[in-house]
Amino acid sequence: MALYAIGDIHGCNRTFQALLNKIQLSKSDELVLIGDYIDRGPDSKGVLDTILDKRQEGYTIHCLRGNHEQIFLDAFTSVTFTLQLFHRAGGKATLESFGTNNLQDIDAYYLDFINSLPHFLEIGRFIFVHAGLNFDEPNPLKDQDAMLWERYWHASINYEWLGDRIIIHGHTPIPKQEHQGMVTLTKNGPDRAINLDTGCVYEDRPGMGELTAINLDSFDCFFQENID
Repeated sequence: MALYAIGDIHGCNRTFQALLNKIQLSKSDELVLIGDYIDRGPDSKGVLDTILDKRQEGYTIHCLRGNHEQIFLDAFTSVTFTLQLFHRAGGKATLESFGTNNLQDIDAYYLDFINSLPHFLEIGRFIFVHAGLNFDEPNPLKDQDAMLWERYWHASINYEWLGDRIIIHGHTPIPKQEHQGMVTLTKNGPDRAINLDTGCVYEDRPGMGELTAINLDSFDCFFQENID
């Protein structure tokens, strides 16, 4: 049994499936997905279907809420700013993957799944969150907005509060080399946070364009080049 986590997928379903094959995920393993399954990439519906199908087949897959899932939910209740934000954030590609240009056409099955997603998860010594934590709060796990949107917060970590726990997150795309440095420092040294977002959907950015998985028992990392 192994514990894995995978970074921001952003509609890249073929890449996601290839990475699942690469890590040889089994039904005795646990997998944590840290949000942003939709938008920008070509097959957001396919990503959701892969997740939901795997769960029905008996795989243990924990799914967190990302800011793009929150935008998706908010867009159902607004016809102005939030809907515009949804389109700017890559929502047009999400709608196209569902074969529609209207959010209201998307089956409630998907809406219910996204609406059920938690903001964070703790397994053993690991805290999983999409974006980050607000360490200006006495209890950082109370600020849900920060969990979806926070960036560049590693320098503010309250290590007294965190103890020996490790934060696993995504949201802010970083080059693969920077990610690997975080893994090394967390495994062997004083750091307590690892960013898994290596910019799968950003193939035009230096050092990005790969989807990343980590085995949190061994800290071995697996990378899949975007094939979508």
